[in-house]
This record gives sequence, C-alpha cells and structure tokens, in this order.
Amino acid sequence: MNYGAIKKIDIADGLGVRVSIFVSGCRIHCKGCHNQITWDFCFGKEFTKETEDEILEALKPSYISGLTVLGGEPFEEENQKVLTPFLERVRAAYPQKNIWCFTGYLYDKDLLPQKGRKHTPYTARMLSCIDVLVDGPYIESLRDLTLKFRGSRNQRIINLKDNCLMNL
Repeated sequence: MNYGAIKKIDIADGLGVRVSIFVSGCRIHCKGCHNQITWDFCFGKEFTKETEDEILEALKPSYISGLTVLGGEPFEEENQKVLTPFLERVRAAYPQKNIWCFTGYLYDKDLLPQKGRKHTPYTARMLSCIDVLVDGPYIESLRDLTLKFRGSRNQRIINLKDNCLMNL
C-alpha cells in the first residue's frame, strides 16, 4: 500500500486535533473529488513499518484526539489488507484515542454484509477498530459547504461503537 500524505496536526478530518493518513488507491472516482491524485494506487510513498512507527509516535501527545484514515479509499481490498493490522496496533497502543475513517463506500451495503462488494476477510477486523465512519461517495450535485466533516449531503457520520448516526 502507498500513501499520499501524513498530517501530524489535522483539525479538518474529525473531532479534535488528529493525526491523519491519506492512503493511495481509489476505484470510485467521484466527480469533483478534491483528492484525485490519490486515485492512483502507486501515488506517494510505500507504507512501511517505519511509517507505522512515525504515526504511532505522532499520536503520543495528550492533545491528539486520535487517528483519521482517508484517501484515496481505505476500503479498497489492497488497502484493507495493510490497514487492518496497523489499526489493530494503533488500537492496542492507544485505546483511549479514537479512530475515524472516511470511505466512499456504504457501510450497510458495501462493507457490512458478507456479500457486500468491498467485504473481505479483513473488513470486520478493520471496522472493529474504527470508532467513527464517514461513508458514502461524494456527489457533486449534493455538495454542501455547511456540513462538518462531509462534502455532500448524502454522506453519513456513523458512530460504530454506539451503532448510530452522529448529528454534527
């Protein structure tokens, strides 16, 4: 897996001050996507053990609320295979911090069901590490700049630990 960027101080992609990683690779290709460069699975740098260690170190300060994973598309099959053990490592090291993930796929249709188009042997483990999932493709005609942490009105913020929609 490759990644395009790591932000060690991010206040735009989840509640609080966060560390964010933008993974590479996306097959959705939303019209009007603000991060088209990350569609290419080869974009950026290789995600290595050193990259994991760098992110874990960046998560240490008490003012950091948690980690955000976005892209690209974290739930592409290739990315799930790499992200799942990494997120388990983050969860074990920082159980008090939360993990947000942004996906263009739908939680209840593409990820959750065993027959969902993006369900893999890693999906359930990956989802179990995530506290908040922002799901749904960006739809340019539903763009709304007043929304927090979303680009279009169809996207949902789901608290996976409480199994409910967040009203932000």
